[in-house]
Amino acid sequence: MATIETLLPTSLVGSYAQPDWLIDRANLAGRFPPRVRVRELWRVAPEWLEQAQDDATLLAIRDQERAGLDIITDGEMRRESYSNRFATALEGVDIDNPGTALDRSGHPNPVPRVVGRIRRKHAVQVRDTEFLRANTDRRIKMTVPGPFTMSQQAQDDFYDDPAEMALDYARAVNEEIRDLFAAGADIVQIDEPYMQARPEQARDYGLAALNAALDGITGETAVHICFGYAAIIHERPEGYSFLPEFANSPVNAVSIETAQSKLDCSILETLPDKRIILGVLDLSTHEIETPETVAARIRRALPHVSADRIVVAPDCGLKYLPRNVAYGKMVAMVEGARIVRAELTS
Repeated sequence: MATIETLLPTSLVGSYAQPDWLIDRANLAGRFPPRVRVRELWRVAPEWLEQAQDDATLLAIRDQERAGLDIITDGEMRRESYSNRFATALEGVDIDNPGTALDRSGHPNPVPRVVGRIRRKHAVQVRDTEFLRANTDRRIKMTVPGPFTMSQQAQDDFYDDPAEMALDYARAVNEEIRDLFAAGADIVQIDEPYMQARPEQARDYGLAALNAALDGITGETAVHICFGYAAIIHERPEGYSFLPEFANSPVNAVSIETAQSKLDCSILETLPDKRIILGVLDLSTHEIETPETVAARIRRALPHVSADRIVVAPDCGLKYLPRNVAYGKMVAMVEGARIVRAELTS
């Protein structure tokens, strides 16, 4: 799958630490991830916000390049959370009168209220992709929230069938993915953390919705499934409740956590034809791993998945870490990957 030159490439899962001058990080960390728009989080006046977000995106790009990452994201600098920027831009959603749904922690959280058929009105992240493509010559990845996860983060006042609603979300995601590839994305990642949180519903109709989102897509795709932001969800199960099910999905890569959970990597054997985006940074601590710690986490996976199928990444997004810590962890990740790459090619 990979040449020697690209063995064990490094990448973020998606988000990087947003600057304190851009967003109220204390407010952000003191609440559950926003599902509706929370404009008061931004520290910059509305008329200057896009310019400020562009500047923050440039900082995120340069930090990733300086750390030595092979695949670059935009750091999700323009997002209050990984999902709400896209989910609140769709037709059929009343964002002025939000509903309520239980978060994966079991707590109620304001969410988009679905009052009509879900449709994509316009491209949401195409400019984001074009900006990223114009400002780095490395491979780029864009992330988009998954249809199943968005369906779980909404109050349904229109559909009688949750599977039907998830499929309409999937059509909107499919249209967005096509436009993101056309705008220059090398990889598009679909974030589906609620497949881990609600595996029964994921098996019932969530996987079908993910597959529908990928229907006819020819570019390189990934799905991220996680245990939740370490800053918000503190307990980690011993293993995944939903993972082998991706084996028959058309998605090319699966992004998983192994660091904080100390995952038994033998489960990776259930995905023999997928690239594995291997989480090797523990985001529950501000301690910066040594490169050797990262290398050891990569080695744990090698008996179960060939090195040419591994992309080295953090467990999840770096959004909630202080920027200096996030940067230090990226550097350790790159150095750890370099250690193992040298061992494999010597």
